[in-house]
Amino acid sequence: MDQEALITAAQQGDTAAFNRLVLQYQDLAYSVAYRIMSDPDAAADATQEAFISAYRGLARFRGGSFKAWLMRIVTNACYDELRRRKRHPQDSLEALYVKDPMPASPLNPHLESPEEYVQRQELSHLLQAGIALLPDEQRTALVLSDVQGFSYAEIAEVMGVPRGTVKSRLHRARARLRDYLLDREELLPAQYRLGDRDPTQG
Repeated sequence: MDQEALITAAQQGDTAAFNRLVLQYQDLAYSVAYRIMSDPDAAADATQEAFISAYRGLARFRGGSFKAWLMRIVTNACYDELRRRKRHPQDSLEALYVKDPMPASPLNPHLESPEEYVQRQELSHLLQAGIALLPDEQRTALVLSDVQGFSYAEIAEVMGVPRGTVKSRLHRARARLRDYLLDREELLPAQYRLGDRDPTQG
């Protein structure tokens, strides 16, 4: 059964069809939520809430990109949780730190050495810490574009803004992240030190 058929079946109350859609998108949804929230538990909660909201609101889906529709629900769930946290901030010092990131891919001995693997993880942690400091809208645009590879059109649909706004948010987010990394250049593995290179441009 293709995705369109699954969506139609789910809209008609077929929970098995909806569960198959969940299986298709749960990794993407969690990845987006984690990169926005920098907290694996909160990301898991937001992902679960998003899928519940998607199931309840599936009748309102009228075609187009289901992925973009679903990711908009995911990002809104993240924003709701972030707003709740601002109203009720944690007292613990843990709130000041980025928690352990998403599970890393297993080390492939044919592709990288243990030292390279450790350096890549160090860079990943530093990048995520910088991403976590971005304003919500900039962070979402950056995650969708530079982490998940969404097109400008898809990001515009997810965020409900014009493409020009997406480009502007991405430009500001990349500049902020670049400044963050340059200020901490001594923490970067030697081969990743930036100099005058834009880290978001490969």
